[in-house]
Formats: sequence, structure tokens, C-alpha cells
Amino acid sequence: MGTDLKTSTRSAVERYSDVLLDLSHSIHAEPELAFEEHRSAEKIATLLAREGFEVDRGVAGLDTAFVATYGAGELVLGLCAEYDALPEVGHACGHNVIAAASVGTALALRDVADQLGVTVKVIGTPAEEVGGGKVLMLERGVFDDVSFSMMVHPAPYESCAAKSLAITDLEVHYQGRPSHAAAAPHLGINAADAVTVAQISISLLRQHLEPGQMVTGIVTHGGTVPNVIPAHASAMFDVRAENLESLQRLENRIRDCFTAGALATGCTHEVVQVSPIYAELTPDPWLADAYRRAATDLGRRPLSREQEQREKIGSTDMGNVTRVLPAIHPTIAIDCGDAVNHQQEFATACASASADRAVLEGALAMAWTTIATATDPRQRERLLARGGAA
Repeated sequence: MGTDLKTSTRSAVERYSDVLLDLSHSIHAEPELAFEEHRSAEKIATLLAREGFEVDRGVAGLDTAFVATYGAGELVLGLCAEYDALPEVGHACGHNVIAAASVGTALALRDVADQLGVTVKVIGTPAEEVGGGKVLMLERGVFDDVSFSMMVHPAPYESCAAKSLAITDLEVHYQGRPSHAAAAPHLGINAADAVTVAQISISLLRQHLEPGQMVTGIVTHGGTVPNVIPAHASAMFDVRAENLESLQRLENRIRDCFTAGALATGCTHEVVQVSPIYAELTPDPWLADAYRRAATDLGRRPLSREQEQREKIGSTDMGNVTRVLPAIHPTIAIDCGDAVNHQQEFATACASASADRAVLEGALAMAWTTIATATDPRQRERLLARGGAA
């Protein structure tokens, strides 16, 4: 039965290849930022509705989130579709590929859903780059009935059990007092200096960071004109670590650096957490191995398990999903030269022939992973129980 199902899903992906690639290119051509992905979400939802999926738009109180459902099987697959882009560099993380691949998997499984005893859900998850769409959707019950989940992310390399870093993004705002920078600088309290002190403190702290910890940041406001002492300044930092426990330790130290800036200059300050905290990926081992077999059968060449442990993909709110239910977040390689995610050259590569191949083969690899899972009695039982050990 497995061979027939794999043949059927391959035929479906081939049949819908033009539709899937048109979807990928269309999303790529109109990049939209977090929580503003109205066109992208509607393109996906409309396509799935046309193909017989029941589509619920605006779920979890998020205008650009949706769930598209087909089938009535007790084993529920959640295919995550991301579609937000980055400022200035557009789809330099390839979310157009992610969305189209998940749609491709859903269409490939649609006609065999009853045979497999599965319900197929495409979960449209906005705001991965910033905002934590999946975290909000988890908290608001969207994943409550999902047995297992997956998505595939373009990258310079192929990884089946991808690792990521936990992250929190913090914005610090300093409030001082304005004054004439030449006539009465002594009457001012310089908020920009507070940012500088915080930056220097963080730079010195880097020597003592634990393995796997890192911090990067930008100044988001540093004054308006040079002849006025800046009364307000702000900066934003991404704070990352190997896991949530290490992240909390680092966050405490970074907040002390923010306080140092205020104490040194006489400013007051406020720290704002911009997005929900993203947990590190904890991919389900059995699902990752099943995906590895599928990708290898398609002629792809994943990193070895040992190499995977040395590579990290940054941070993702899919990490939070993997902590709640069995899930995977493999990466699929595209030809991007020396470019990496979040570079303009990578954005260009995400609309190339190599990215198109990743859409179709990523869709098929996830479909075959689902077939292997649904037809394995032990794994089926485990996933229906939601939380058993592999």
C-alpha cells in the first residue's frame, strides 16, 4: 500500500506543479511584513478553498492567520505555512517556498487522506520573522487537535533534524532631558549616551558568554539633530541561547547592561519584550528519520546526523510547536552560491529553478513522511496519544 500511496502523491505533485510554482513566485513578488501578509494569506487560502479544503480565515484573532482542513481521519497533520517577509530584502528567508511546499503536501495527500485515516490541515502562520505567530496560535488553541506537525525551510544546506537557538528580542528605551548642545549641554541628560554605555557593556560581556549564547542589536533611535542633547534614545537586541534555560540567564545579564546605561547617564529606562520568546527546536526523532528516508529517496543529500548537530538555523517560533507536539522543521537546500538566509542574494535564489525544485521535492518528502507515519501502527498510536516517546 505504501508504494501505491507514494506513487499517487508523486503524481499529484507533478499534476499541481505549475500551480505550486505560480503560488511561490506570486508570494515572492509581493513581500509583506509580519501581521500584514493579507495578499499572501489570501492567495493560499483561496487556492485551498478552490481545491475542496474548508478554510477558516482570521483564526486566533490574527487577521492573516488561517486553517484549511480536508478529511476526517483521527490522525491530524498540521502543515505550517509561513509567508511573512523581511524589510528591504523581501523573501530572503524563502517563506514563499515554505508556503508553496506545505500547500503541495496538502494537495498530494488530499486524495489519499481517507486511505491513510488522516485529516490534513494547512495552518497559515503569520509573523515568524518577528511577532511569534505560531506562539500566539499555540496559546489560543489552534494546535490543540493536531497530532503531528511539519514544514520545510529553504537554506544553503539540507538538514532533517535542524537545530535552532532560543531567542527573545528586547527593546530598551532611555528617557533623558533635552538641552542646547553648545550653550547648555550641562543641563541635558543624554539618552543616546545611555545607549552607548549599554552597547559597550554588552560588547564587554561577550567575552564571558556561555557556549551557544549570542546577542546582536541595532540603535533604533538616537536623537534628531546634533545641536540638541537627545532626550530619547532606543535600541533593539536579539538575545539567543542554546535553550530556554540558558536564554533566561543571558537575558538577566543583558538587562543589567541596560540598567548600566541608565545609571551612568542619569536617564530612566524601560525594557520591552517585542515578540513572544521562541524556544529552541526539539525535532521529533522518528519523524526526522522518516523525512531523511523520504528526502534520500528523492535523491537529495542531507547532512549526516553528526553534521546536523554543528549547524544552527537561527531561531524560529516552530521551536515552540516542537515543545508541545511531535514536529519537525527540516531545511531543504537551494542553489544560492555563497549567500545565506537574510541576504539579498538568497532572496533572489528563492525564486530560482533550484527553489522551484525545493518546493516540489519538499512537498513530496513531507507527503511521504506522512505516509510512513500514518501506516506505521506503533507511530500512529504514539502520535494519537500526543506525547509518547519514540
